Amino acid sequence: MRVVGGKWAGRDLHSPRAPVRPTAEAVRGRWLDLLEEELSGVRVIDLFAGSGALGIEAMSRGARSADFVENGPASLHALKANVAAFHLTKRSRIFRVDAIPFTERLEAGRYAIAFADPPYGSRKADRIVARWLEVPFANTLGVEHAADHELPGRGDCYDFGDTRVTLFRVP
Repeated sequence: MRVVGGKWAGRDLHSPRAPVRPTAEAVRGRWLDLLEEELSGVRVIDLFAGSGALGIEAMSRGARSADFVENGPASLHALKANVAAFHLTKRSRIFRVDAIPFTERLEAGRYAIAFADPPYGSRKADRIVARWLEVPFANTLGVEHAADHELPGRGDCYDFGDTRVTLFRVP
């Protein structure tokens, strides 16, 4: 895995040594392209962070800081290695907790952009979207999910083969 765009484009990312489904580089690149104009100087959150690729990609493209939420031991190891390798310890925080209860404690407008890439086949994406619809904890919520999985609410959908990214924005 590599950073796709921005000042760190082409740099390698550490990957978890566990069976995970990281966001494909092409999907991650296009997803961040869609948000390019919203990234400058903002605070983002990467839910179900895995290696932290989405948050790091956002910072590579101009985000000021990123919070990462991950509770898998192998993913946490890769995430911490990536934060250290990119010298982001002063611009990021890592929360070793489950993303669902974490978002239930967030107030409206806490972040400019939230990324969520929960496991396919679970209903965690639905729960994150439902929480965001109640309390929009970010101005923009981007969710990666299976293309055949319909999320609650109305968002802009972008399909990449069997993967869909849905963007929800505060009106």
